[in-house]
Amino acid sequence: MVKLDDFLDYLRSEKRSSQHTIDAYSNDLEQFTTWCVREFEIHTPTEISQQVVRSWMASLMEEQYEASSVHRKLSSVQAWCRFLMKTGILTHNPARGIPKPKIAQRLPVFVDEKGAKSLYNKDIYQKNRENPSEKEIFSAQRDQLIVTLLYETGIRQAELLGLKDRDIDDSIGQIKVTGKRNKMRYVPAGRELLDRIRQYQVARNRCFDQHEEGQLFINDTGKKISKTFVYLKVKNYLSQVSTIKRKSPHVLRHTFATHMLNNGADLNVIKEVLGHSSLAATQVYTHNSIEKLKGIHQKMHPRNN
Repeated sequence: MVKLDDFLDYLRSEKRSSQHTIDAYSNDLEQFTTWCVREFEIHTPTEISQQVVRSWMASLMEEQYEASSVHRKLSSVQAWCRFLMKTGILTHNPARGIPKPKIAQRLPVFVDEKGAKSLYNKDIYQKNRENPSEKEIFSAQRDQLIVTLLYETGIRQAELLGLKDRDIDDSIGQIKVTGKRNKMRYVPAGRELLDRIRQYQVARNRCFDQHEEGQLFINDTGKKISKTFVYLKVKNYLSQVSTIKRKSPHVLRHTFATHMLNNGADLNVIKEVLGHSSLAATQVYTHNSIEKLKGIHQKMHPRNN
């Protein structure tokens, strides 16, 4: 089977895909090509037929992969085959026209407003409350800022990791965010949030004479924070304020959008702040609001009492 490196380089250089997206394509296609060799002794893309792709999908379903995973894996094969057509290796796309499994729509998980307010309680971030050291104070400030910034702006975890000091614009109250495919957008930031960012920067610079230059968030050793670092921090603090099962940075993004919508924000405004390419991706949050309205109706309507 041909190497996938050219396709991955194409995603990186021309499509400007994120590393997360490239890794997902790589894993899916390695799995598919390995399966083709093992099951059908196929060693070149020209031998791949639509029936082969259908058989692979069936095997994934038999292995009890979720429909969403099968959906993504088929999309990866389709994209790869389109690239092979573009480069002249294939004359047609064997993965085209294959129906994708239906995905059961799940409502976004979010923290209720009471739980979200608890995220502003400094006590949950400060381990040593009696006599904290300067670095312990810095760590608590950083952790709280990470959590509340995700909630107040709705930015993605990857976008948070990429924030630089220069992206914070105090003068007009906004943060420059680099999203998917390196698309830049500006997210509004309130005065309180901007003040907390400045206070954190002062504490950071006081604790670390040297740290990764320009990087907004650093860990306890002065290095750039990682995806795992943020995930574990968010999971820990959400566990203290909510009983929801999923506790990830993306839950805070869902929480931001849901609370904005529940409090009267226009759907198009939420779309722009979140950086969605289409309104359809944002409309999923209306389902949560509808469920809330149903609950209020059931509880308050005189016919139900």
